Amino acid sequence: MYLKKVGGPRMVTLPDGTVLTRADLPPPETSRWVASRKATVVRAVRHGLIAESEALECYGLSQEEFALWCSAVERHGEAGLRVTRIQSYRHNRA
Repeated sequence: MYLKKVGGPRMVTLPDGTVLTRADLPPPETSRWVASRKATVVRAVRHGLIAESEALECYGLSQEEFALWCSAVERHGEAGLRVTRIQSYRHNRA
């Protein structure tokens, strides 16, 4: 089996005991961002599987967009990344 050389770890263990690997990350050409894919990228960056700069470059994200994803996960969990929930949370703040 051939393993591609990558900078950083190949896998990390999350606080709940699950293992997150680079194979679990969404493909770079992802165009439809559902909440679970966003959450996977946020977890990968938070737990050191990939660097934030690598995620931004790989997925074509802006710093602001990724920061919004991170704050949504902090405040509301993975459900906060759903577009319909974001609209609801914004409406409730007004």
